[in-house]
Amino acid sequence: MNLEVKARLSYGAFTLDVDERFPLQGVTALFGRSGCGKTTLLRVIAGLERPRGACVRFGDQDWQSDASFIPLARRRIGLVFQEHSLLPHRTVQGNLEYGYKRTPSALRRLHVSDVGELLGIGDLLDRRVDQLSGGQRQRVALGRALLRSPQLLLLDEPLAALDTQTKREIMPFLSRLAREAGVPILLVTHVPDEVERLADRVAFMRDGRVERVETLQDALVRPDSPLFDEEGPVSVLEGALSKPDADGLCRFECDGMTLRVPDSGGEPDSGPQRLRIRARDVILSLEDAKGISVSNHIPVVIEAIHTGPRGESLIRARPADGQILLAQITTAAVRRLNLAVGTRCIALIKSLALHRPAGSALPFINGA
Repeated sequence: MNLEVKARLSYGAFTLDVDERFPLQGVTALFGRSGCGKTTLLRVIAGLERPRGACVRFGDQDWQSDASFIPLARRRIGLVFQEHSLLPHRTVQGNLEYGYKRTPSALRRLHVSDVGELLGIGDLLDRRVDQLSGGQRQRVALGRALLRSPQLLLLDEPLAALDTQTKREIMPFLSRLAREAGVPILLVTHVPDEVERLADRVAFMRDGRVERVETLQDALVRPDSPLFDEEGPVSVLEGALSKPDADGLCRFECDGMTLRVPDSGGEPDSGPQRLRIRARDVILSLEDAKGISVSNHIPVVIEAIHTGPRGESLIRARPADGQILLAQITTAAVRRLNLAVGTRCIALIKSLALHRPAGSALPFINGA
């Protein structure tokens, strides 16, 4: 099932011109610089903008065409913006029940207790909105949107108005929401880290157009990926995380490969985990190095080498039966080691380069 959007509208010098089909599975990130049209596209999908001649089709439902227009209230969409927009005169429970009570009982898939557990707000139900932190308010806003039992969740920069610590607090709940809610999500963001933590695929936008839609893994193996603009190339691996051992290290296991990562407190989430590894934190060796402090020694085979303009090369390698691992080294090192496609080598990764945000039990390990 897909979401099909065809629309063109102009505001002054800006024009949104989109003709795209988005898969309705998991999380699709609308990614691009501020002003590229992400929020305008979201408003078209929601029915908040009604450009002439536009076509919006959700599966087999025509939300907008030349002949008809279904308003937002009947599209069964959950909307969450940068600002939480909670009702200040209601308690948390009152805000959560606002949409729930307006949803026909036959369509209700979640209840207040389900959302309270999912988003960790079950103990906040009696509080007033002005007694909540920024992260708590945003979680309540997410819960209220979910309790409408939506067909689609639209999240417009939901972390943009939060400080760094509050973002760190709410990210675990966004990750859990993406994994467990069972509702397709369109997430507007200009932050690569949020894409890497949450998205299954990425729609890259530029100057009012969608340039391409691809899976997260495909986006991360392109050496020119816009996701690399800030921190440089990264790999995102998916696997399972164990509890810490006597040395305070956890095992991250994926496709027969095991990495040791430091524990940062909290119970590891039982669901799938994401491990983010900066390419510049990966060292390549032709032989398995002995007598060194690096804990992670991963046999890999080189699949591609991309030479950059500043004396650096991006190596795309694959562990045995595993996912893609990127390494960024100097082009001089590539020549010195005589690296080529098909070369077998060892990827060395320090455990301390792989850490989760402190106090977080989220299904993501941050290598930043």
